[in-house]
Amino acid sequence: MAEPLTTIHLTSYVLGSERPRLSGVREQPAAAPEKPRLLDRVRAVVRARHYSRRTEEAYIAWIRRFIFFHGKRHPTEMGAGEVTAFLTALVVDGRVAASTQNQALSALLFLYRDVLEIDLPWLDGIVRAKRPARLPVVLTRDEIRAVLARLDGMPRLMACLLYGAGLRVLECCRLRVQDLDFGTNQIVVRGGKGDKDRVMMLPTVAKADSAAISTRPVSSMKTISPRAAAGWSCPQLCCGNTRTPAGNGSGNGSSPPPASIVIG
Repeated sequence: MAEPLTTIHLTSYVLGSERPRLSGVREQPAAAPEKPRLLDRVRAVVRARHYSRRTEEAYIAWIRRFIFFHGKRHPTEMGAGEVTAFLTALVVDGRVAASTQNQALSALLFLYRDVLEIDLPWLDGIVRAKRPARLPVVLTRDEIRAVLARLDGMPRLMACLLYGAGLRVLECCRLRVQDLDFGTNQIVVRGGKGDKDRVMMLPTVAKADSAAISTRPVSSMKTISPRAAAGWSCPQLCCGNTRTPAGNGSGNGSSPPPASIVIG
């Protein structure tokens, strides 16, 4: 028996002429939504948990490497044995460091527990990479003074903030003028490791240079393109950020300028 047709009659008049009538139009069934791919599901869960972009890239790389290691088999078809074999091969054949093996293990545990919602048994058969015992290289105060004496301008300010306040490199590059409190000698680090805020002390040696940058007129600085300023590698305070500090009556400090600036 033939499938019945749904007839649609459309009649309207435009400038006294009748439009052609449409009939015999078949209704198309709604297409089923496509199931998201595995790596897209991993990205969605990572971003829902507000992990950093570097963590997302590392997890995606290890999961892809794990799938290719086992001949492009889907992780749902594999289990603890395949995970153990992959992690062991990293140490035996790849001769990776202990931190590298731990990162791969964290990525695979995240895949199975948080994305696929599959509990893996305890992985006893993994050959663990040996973590070597290294003594840290610690510079004396005189050596630190000698290094800082050979720096000038912006590199010196960044080195003083890294050494005196204990900031990480990205935290120093993303530091904004409004995050400095000269009254209490404090630095507010926003969105640091683990997407957490914390308060650090402002070194006295860097206070004068930081205050000079925060009050320097924009006319004495040169601009760079917004595209170059959009990445993580572009400093903000250390490139002369022009965001208005909150609470001074001239802005809320939340909207970035059309182009970042660099000390000229």
